Amino acid sequence: MTEFLQKNELDDDELYLSPQIDQLGVLSSTRDVVERGEYVWINAERVESLAREWLDKEQQITPTWYDRYHFFDGTQRTVNWILSLDAMNFCFWAEKDQPRWCIDYQGERLNGYMAEAAALKRAVEEDIPLWDATYLSNISEKDLTYIFRGEHTIPLFEQRLHNLREAGHVLLEKYDGQFIHAIEQADSNAVELTLLLARDFSSFNDVVLYRNRLVRFYKRAQICVADLYGAFGGKSWGAFTDMDQLTIFADYKLPQVLRHYGVLEYHPSLAQRIDAQELLEAGSEEEVELRAATVWACELLRQELARHDHPMTPTEIDMRLWLLGQSAIGMRPYHRTRTMFY
Repeated sequence: MTEFLQKNELDDDELYLSPQIDQLGVLSSTRDVVERGEYVWINAERVESLAREWLDKEQQITPTWYDRYHFFDGTQRTVNWILSLDAMNFCFWAEKDQPRWCIDYQGERLNGYMAEAAALKRAVEEDIPLWDATYLSNISEKDLTYIFRGEHTIPLFEQRLHNLREAGHVLLEKYDGQFIHAIEQADSNAVELTLLLARDFSSFNDVVLYRNRLVRFYKRAQICVADLYGAFGGKSWGAFTDMDQLTIFADYKLPQVLRHYGVLEYHPSLAQRIDAQELLEAGSEEEVELRAATVWACELLRQELARHDHPMTPTEIDMRLWLLGQSAIGMRPYHRTRTMFY
């Protein structure tokens, strides 16, 4: 890894792995993985190239909140609904050569995350109280099966059921049934709410050991905060401070896009496994290195854009890369790990 970085060192020595203030501990803990990793590397020259491409071809960032697929009524019901959404926001891909779970909603065939959001919005439209903590804490397998009805079965169904019940139980035990009280306890601070989610809701505690050192990702905790911010337009229950302190949301689509642009490079053995669509074990060195390198590749991209007076938040960078990955035309496969964390 060290030789590779020396070979591709940027002109500004301070750019490489020089983090912003790291209140979450994500950048500092993943930095150690990137520096010691043996399977995934960041090509700093390609970071510069991608930044230049974005600078030369300005694109409007698509909002993260789509009224067509997301429930929103501007009240605390929306806040609880978003917690339900992100308690189950993970792992939508199908096994190799198998069809994906999908639903029909308002005349449109949807799969992946948008299908999940639309299924939960459809449930609210059918008077299923996904904002009610008591209902969530006792939701039946039959009810959740009905909510996710469509073609085929959503992956990790039992884990989603567990997470939804946990969300309800924690809301009742700690927050009088309303997630707005968690926002108030965090003083509407994005970092504090992320840490609160990871502390109080085990399904959001996205951490792993890498060579006996704790690595933090907090993917779904951060995206829950970002969803609240996007839904409320940065006002009311989405009026968070320190949004710029979040990192990108390390999943399986962003590494695919970064590899396509040459920003991430893989050891041949790992590349072969990913291209063959073999499963990578959650918490394995290969999988942790993929996610850590993704976090830092995007942090380097953020720094490079800022150097050219084009500031973007990690959330904005994440969204642009995620949207690029939705077509995936000409891209090699994404890595496959069965996990509730992304």
